Amino acid sequence: MSDKIAYSRHGDIAVLRIQNPPVNALSQAVRQGLSDGMARAEADDGVRAVLILGDGRAFIAGADITEFGKPPMEPNLPDLCTRIEASPLLVVASMHGVSLGGGLEVALCAHYRIAQPSARVGLPEVHLGILPGAGGTQRLPRLTGAEKAVEAITTGRHIKAPEALEMGIVDRVEEGDPEAVGLAYTQELLDQNAPRRSVSEMPAAEGIDWDATYDAVLKKGRGQISPATAVRAVQAASELPFAQGILRERELFMELMNTDQRKGMIHAFFNERAVSNLPELKGVEPRALQSIGVIGGGTMGAGIATAALLSGFGVVLIEMKDEFAATARDRIAGNLQGALKRGKINQAKYDALTTQTLTVSTNYDSLSDVDLVIEAVFEDMSVKREVFGKLDAACKSGCVLASNTSYLDVNEIAACTSRPADVIGLHFFSPAHVMKLLEVVVADQTAPDVVATGFALGKALGKVSVRAGVCDGFIGNRILATYRTAADHMVLDGATPYQIDKALTDFGFAMGPFAVADLAGLDIGWMTRKRKAPDRHPQERVPTYIDRLCEQGHFGQKTGEGYYVYEKGKRGGTPNPKIADLIAAEQQELGITPRPFTDQEIVRRYMCAMVNEAAKVVGEGIARRPLDVDMTLLFGYGFPRYWGGPMKWADIQGLPAVLADIESYAKEDAWFWEPAPLLKQLASEGRTFGDLNKEPLK
Repeated sequence: MSDKIAYSRHGDIAVLRIQNPPVNALSQAVRQGLSDGMARAEADDGVRAVLILGDGRAFIAGADITEFGKPPMEPNLPDLCTRIEASPLLVVASMHGVSLGGGLEVALCAHYRIAQPSARVGLPEVHLGILPGAGGTQRLPRLTGAEKAVEAITTGRHIKAPEALEMGIVDRVEEGDPEAVGLAYTQELLDQNAPRRSVSEMPAAEGIDWDATYDAVLKKGRGQISPATAVRAVQAASELPFAQGILRERELFMELMNTDQRKGMIHAFFNERAVSNLPELKGVEPRALQSIGVIGGGTMGAGIATAALLSGFGVVLIEMKDEFAATARDRIAGNLQGALKRGKINQAKYDALTTQTLTVSTNYDSLSDVDLVIEAVFEDMSVKREVFGKLDAACKSGCVLASNTSYLDVNEIAACTSRPADVIGLHFFSPAHVMKLLEVVVADQTAPDVVATGFALGKALGKVSVRAGVCDGFIGNRILATYRTAADHMVLDGATPYQIDKALTDFGFAMGPFAVADLAGLDIGWMTRKRKAPDRHPQERVPTYIDRLCEQGHFGQKTGEGYYVYEKGKRGGTPNPKIADLIAAEQQELGITPRPFTDQEIVRRYMCAMVNEAAKVVGEGIARRPLDVDMTLLFGYGFPRYWGGPMKWADIQGLPAVLADIESYAKEDAWFWEPAPLLKQLASEGRTFGDLNKEPLK
């Protein structure tokens, strides 16, 4: 028997204890051990029941990710689940920690399930671009009903034990040692002569409006197909005998396994974890972090302060005037009120955070004891330099001085202090207490332990942290400026902002670029265009039609008018009729005859511009690896997760095809569409961006 399963006997109950730390993933050795353990129990004279439980932190956290992408090894999970369920012995699962994916599917094959109150269960396979493939879509609806099963499977959410009890997923919730509780429950069942109760033999769930449900799930997923496909699997559980339903589940599972979306989501899953794993930080201890200073209490500063407070840090926030300080305090309190309503904190915690943990001041001397300070003031170098001069004077030795700048040169900011080694960029995304991305911008003189501290802070705040070098816009905003420019060019050449927004949301983006501009504020782009104007390349095409709107004081959502018009009390906006006239005037001025664009061409140009600039960013070392770009775009810019990121998208399309399109566009605008040297090199060598991700970092 596998050393991953410990076999013991307590009276007429055999116990199979899974021992595969840290979370009892369902490796081949675990699967084989469970199969062998069932056979041993059935051959063990006098054994009437089997109790399955996990050692350590979890029952079974799911599949063994080290086996992803490798040929399947027997026993496969569907066969193991059938084997467990068919046992003539009474089988009980005692669940603690998490039981996810295959872990829950194993538990569903037991005849009875007991869980700790803190346990969580779920079938999160849709987040990998697949669906539960070991009977989960067939067994769960027999316990919960079709509607609840669809919701659980298509969202992949974690379900807490009390809710799982209400849904019928578990039979009892009880506090205690999982083995002791499980043995007592199993003995109780034996004493009551409880029957074997195979979920597969239970009545099928009643049907629902499957087509409407499929359409609703597909729409909610913005083009992701795995949740909608899972609806069809649950439908099979309702309409077919169990054995045929299992075959249908397997058929749908294999269809998804062969999709590009599955490749993209697996890429995202692994690299979300890999992006913060930097060899340069191995053995480098971060500086101690207990209290954090924040300069500026606007939307961004208040969001950063909120994130820090919710993560257990003391916060000192600095504003210029008392009235601004009061507004900042209210803004943070409002953010925390949202956390209170969502159940992330209780009333006592809310009261403590707002009255004790948070300090709001107008005096920089209040920062004398903080361990790290983040500047989140107006995006202007003269303002940043003034703030950092004050921080240099007020903050203790060893305090990390961080700028939340979106574009500006962190080296120049560091140079205005007496301690450039302590200076780093920490670029948060708004709202900072919600958005997961953190760009850690490493300047020329940033000390290694300061870099480690930036990543440690990101981890503490629950962020996906990406290392970036210094350039205008770093990774994300530099690439954004380019693909947004590609959209602007298409507008001048004949596409409308509204066609572009729709084509890109249909592709899977959370929002189109013009709706995003309205949300962020049109004044940001306007200010950037003015800042860059003195150094602009003579061949650069820069549309200025939207500047006319900014000159009239219209900056998007915050003023009620931008590319769209926004009415109070109404969600979203309607196309602004002024935009067409502004575009037409500029087309006439430039002598452009507008032409039609297909949605497919819009998406292709937009994506090729993104990939080409991203290849330049990687080639220059601003991003160390293509995966750094992918995670930046996924977590900060609404890129559809099921494509894995722009570099993974390009690999899926084929780099020679992407390069060929870029070279064809270059015939119209050679300066903007100049192919990235790295892209040309990889295409000529028959290599991919994914190949670069496998190379060791230097």
